[in-house]
Amino acid sequence: MKILYRFRVYIGFCLLILQSKIKESFTSSTVNPIALPYFNFDVQRNVTVTVGQTAFIHCRVERLGDKDVSWIRKKDLHILTAGTLTYTSDQRFQVIRSDSTGNWTLQLKYPQIRDSGVYECQINTEPKMSLSYVLNVVELRATVLGPSDLYVKSGSTIRIVCRIPQGPHDLGNVFWYKGAELLQATHANEVYADKTQRITIDSDWVDGLTSRLIIQMAVPSDTGNYSCVPTSVAKPGSVYVHVIIGEHPAAMQHNSAERTTRMEARERICAFIAVTFLVQFASNIFGYWTSSANHPPTAHPSSVR
Repeated sequence: MKILYRFRVYIGFCLLILQSKIKESFTSSTVNPIALPYFNFDVQRNVTVTVGQTAFIHCRVERLGDKDVSWIRKKDLHILTAGTLTYTSDQRFQVIRSDSTGNWTLQLKYPQIRDSGVYECQINTEPKMSLSYVLNVVELRATVLGPSDLYVKSGSTIRIVCRIPQGPHDLGNVFWYKGAELLQATHANEVYADKTQRITIDSDWVDGLTSRLIIQMAVPSDTGNYSCVPTSVAKPGSVYVHVIIGEHPAAMQHNSAERTTRMEARERICAFIAVTFLVQFASNIFGYWTSSANHPPTAHPSSVR
């Protein structure tokens, strides 16, 4: 009986130890993963900015604990920041830490097109946890539609259209300049002084910004460089306007081409005549030499004694 009793006590003790191990294992397997930090995916991971516009890439980490966050530039694996410290000599980079939201924001001032690429937010767990972001740096420019040189006849209408595509910026508005002079919609000229609305400017914001400059009754003094200057970060565009009197450059170019063709034809005829003469002259010389070789000169009878 004592042996049986001891056996039961031993079995019970073993069961208690086993139960304790199972509980410990279950607790560690369910609590530890929950205690690990994790990324909040409710952030923009594809960021587009224009050249010179400060870029902000937000990495939000929950339950960070005693861990640190680093920013890595993927193309060269360069460590930009670790914690709140900056590990690059490029002073444009900086990390902005927010305790209240868990944000670790990578700030890049004055970005250039070469800064485009993948940036990685990394937590120093084991193994490391990381989340990739794409930065696109684009250069926006106002584009004046048509050729870079515009020719119009005196008395006709100058029409210039400027377009700025939609981008990651406020499109703003557009100012028109002739050289350094700001154009207004009330300008007249010395010939048509009563045409107070000779210059018209209108813009629309449909799928980008389009601005139109219309100048009626053009005069030679309207010749010059016209610039479309955005109030946004986009770069300006320009066109040079030539106001001409008389023949249009296209016609002048056409007549010039005709004159060039006639001159080329005359040159070809002259060259043909010259070659023909040279061939005939060479043929005569060759015939004379051949005749002299076959019939050597003989002595005159009076010279024979």
